[in-house]
Amino acid sequence: QVQLVESGGGSVQPGGSLRLSCTVSGSFVRINVMSWYRQAPGKQRESVAQLHATGTTIYASTVEGRFAISRDNAGNTAYLQMHSLKPDDTAVYYCNVNAYDLTIGSRDYWGQGTQVTVSS
Repeated sequence: QVQLVESGGGSVQPGGSLRLSCTVSGSFVRINVMSWYRQAPGKQRESVAQLHATGTTIYASTVEGRFAISRDNAGNTAYLQMHSLKPDDTAVYYCNVNAYDLTIGSRDYWGQGTQVTVSS
């Protein structure tokens, strides 16, 4: 089983910055992809940023140049650094990990979500 614990959400004024963290624990052989998604009220959950094991990063066009996804040297904590935040960035942000286990293969795991509110 794999557990994800998120932290770092909160309220910030437009133009401000926040950093989200996602720590992964449990039983797995490797992490294939670490991702951040978000879901605003009344909207579908959308992908914000992905970090593949190869080092490839993919960003939604709406956050390109403002957000950066990274992971620590141990590889078990993902970060989402967010700059120049806008009211449209207000959402619940979810960490997602695609991890490989010898028993069940690759599957997705989700964090509990953390609220980010951008408002003046």
